[in-house]
Amino acid sequence: MSIWRNKPKNLGNLHQDKTGLLKHREWRGISDTLYDYYRWLITWKDMAVMVAKAPVSTVKGIYNYRWMASYLSAPAWIDRHTEGLRGTQLRITHLHFNGLVRPTTDMINYLLANDKHFHKHSKMSDRTVNVDEIFSSEIMAGFPNLKDNHVTTVPIFLSSMVDQNITPPYLDITESYGVPADVCPLPSAEAGVAINDDYPMLGKCSITCNMPCDGSVMNSAYIDRRFNIPTHVCNVPLRYNGEDVQEYALQEVKDVITFIEEQTGEKFDWDAFFSAMKKYNKQLEYEIQKWDINKTDYPQMTGATFWLYRLFYFHISGGMDDRFLKIDKKVNKLMMKGYEKREMCSKEMRHRAIVWSCPANYYTSLANWLENCWGVNVVMDMETMISYIMYDTEDKDAALTTFAKTLQRTTMRKHTKGGYQNVVDELWNIVDEYNADMVIMYDQISCKGMDGLVGIFDDQARERGIHFIWVPQDLMDPRTVSRRDMRENINKYMTTVMHEEPVDPTLVDFDDTLAW
Repeated sequence: MSIWRNKPKNLGNLHQDKTGLLKHREWRGISDTLYDYYRWLITWKDMAVMVAKAPVSTVKGIYNYRWMASYLSAPAWIDRHTEGLRGTQLRITHLHFNGLVRPTTDMINYLLANDKHFHKHSKMSDRTVNVDEIFSSEIMAGFPNLKDNHVTTVPIFLSSMVDQNITPPYLDITESYGVPADVCPLPSAEAGVAINDDYPMLGKCSITCNMPCDGSVMNSAYIDRRFNIPTHVCNVPLRYNGEDVQEYALQEVKDVITFIEEQTGEKFDWDAFFSAMKKYNKQLEYEIQKWDINKTDYPQMTGATFWLYRLFYFHISGGMDDRFLKIDKKVNKLMMKGYEKREMCSKEMRHRAIVWSCPANYYTSLANWLENCWGVNVVMDMETMISYIMYDTEDKDAALTTFAKTLQRTTMRKHTKGGYQNVVDELWNIVDEYNADMVIMYDQISCKGMDGLVGIFDDQARERGIHFIWVPQDLMDPRTVSRRDMRENINKYMTTVMHEEPVDPTLVDFDDTLAW
């Protein structure tokens, strides 16, 4: 039986105006509806377990931190990313999102249970090393008795994905503090959390870096001032393609290890590190297998789940969390079965698209809307194709050099730094590899990085016969460019340039201003 016997239709009618809340759950046929509901219950179960582990700290967190309540909308966030899905892709997506929710609830629980705002004494606070959000965790595998805290990830980076309205108050706080309004809203919002004292206070020392941009470097000063603990800066080369910078990059990583050893009294455990990197390599093998399937005529994973899961485990897992490896094993088994059956991952695949540049945190599900409304399937995106270098698990310097190269190719950096070859040429290489006929180019209006390349991209797209859609967005601030504005930009291109009719007309225009 075809999974598209119960084809999604009139999906826009499922939502209440402005709030985007579901009037009722989507009917997907008996099997898929029951599976969807089962996974929805698992999400609520994981959230309930988080509260049960530390009920007093959780209540204090909700009462004291503005961002905390945003996580109550996580089930609605997942619903937006599973809308219209059937069969294999529905199951793959839910497995990935359960793999996001459970570790996140663990992270929140850890933060609140050790927060010095609420607890005078915390055993784990002095066993915690604070790091920047895009600093990968692999190096901490060498310190099995310590734990890393990606300081801004839970309070603002992830919460802004779940709830589009959480960042504006923090942006306003930063601007009232005297910071200009035209800077990138990501570091501006993170600074606002620090100014408002909304970061859980824990950590023995801190590792910061110069990634991905100057705004983040400036924001580090606010966070450093708020935590007031010893801080070490790891400087990552910008022009990273040449081997001539790797000796310097390796020394920077060694200095990080030395700093952590001096501050915590722990010694780097090479056996633990190599053991974790073997798991990291295995997970990377699963990841590349996903990419290879998406290059075929029967991709099994489109939409936004691809990059959301990849971004999360890339920074958080570090080869230390076996749960991600188990998820990948299940996902790839499902994926290969779907591919062997030649299942289509959407009811109508009109276009194969590549997403380039940084996506809007406040609208992570745009790719799902593209698929349901216009039949545009995103088969690859920039944030998925971050570092995929395997670790040497025997040679110490070779392994640390790989970690240094991984930092150089991390989220928001691999294809926005490093020169013309990484920013422009690689896009067209990926378009060819994935047989794409369309590029969705995010135009982050508060970032000046891509402004000088607009004409180059447009000219080269015309030469290659590739449809190129610029989508303005403001990363963390939906007041500047709303979700509706982003969709309208695409609607105009699809109707005036492509002369196409929507797959689902009820999704062409709707107001979700008040939605999470």
